[in-house]
Amino acid sequence: MLANMTSKLNGTRPMSSCFNPSEVRIRKTIIYCLICAVSLVGNSFIGIVVLKMKALKRPISVFIVNMAMSDLSFTIFLIPKQLVTGTWLISGPLGKVLCKLYFFSVEVSNVVSIQTLFLIAADRFGAVFFHLRYPVISSKQCRFFILATWIIAMAFNCPNLISFKLVRNPKGLACKPKWSDAFGGSFSYESYASARFTVFWHVPLVLISVLYVAIAFKVKSQKTPGEESINSREQRLRREKNVLRMSVAIVMTFAVCWLPISISQLLRYHSSSSTMISSCAFQYIMIIAVFLASSNCAINPFICFLFSENYNVMRKLV
Repeated sequence: MLANMTSKLNGTRPMSSCFNPSEVRIRKTIIYCLICAVSLVGNSFIGIVVLKMKALKRPISVFIVNMAMSDLSFTIFLIPKQLVTGTWLISGPLGKVLCKLYFFSVEVSNVVSIQTLFLIAADRFGAVFFHLRYPVISSKQCRFFILATWIIAMAFNCPNLISFKLVRNPKGLACKPKWSDAFGGSFSYESYASARFTVFWHVPLVLISVLYVAIAFKVKSQKTPGEESINSREQRLRREKNVLRMSVAIVMTFAVCWLPISISQLLRYHSSSSTMISSCAFQYIMIIAVFLASSNCAINPFICFLFSENYNVMRKLV
């Protein structure tokens, strides 16, 4: 989604006709370097802390690490390209491979993230509704689900791997999708993008919302079981609520960061007004939307640290 939008943004209208190119370049460099540094340090730290504490036996820990790895992949492949607009700098066989890998990897990371958010919601649902049998998901099943998120993401994004190619234009090389060359008239990119939105955006967020609403009602109406002491129940509820708040915050942040670019892409593919799409106002909105989506990978570590006291959230996941 984001990789395709940045590709199309660069090709819609000359940036100089709407903004001061050097001013935009300076601001982009500062902002994206900051996002890159924060994401690399924060997500690496999450992975190291959880691994050091041997917390991988708990599903929530594995899912958080998977989210961090997805964010790291997103950062490594997307941010450097965001710093270089216009022409594609690397030519030859290596340039062709990197062109395909860049767009493929960014989209895979995004799909892995939304699937992981659903797994986190499902784990929280199990922790609240079946706390006496928690974890409901075994370690073996957990590893299977994590592997499945990457396999599904790669399989669904294979069209990007096939369609993106290096093309030469008057300004130099560009990495762009050649959908008709790769697939002919069998199906359009608009159909593929719409299916992707439905399967890996709308449906997961609806399901996640349903799970968290059910969890909220359950937590609010929970009663103390006879065999559970008041103190142990209070400790368990406090732990559940803390991790639950963190999980909800991660989901809400993801939705807020990705909603603008989601709406922008829908407008681009389904709007009949070419004037609106090529307007400076729309380009300005697109720049903000791309920035918000890119910043999500750097915000997640802060959410984990925010809902902890001296990183105690990590300890509570053990």
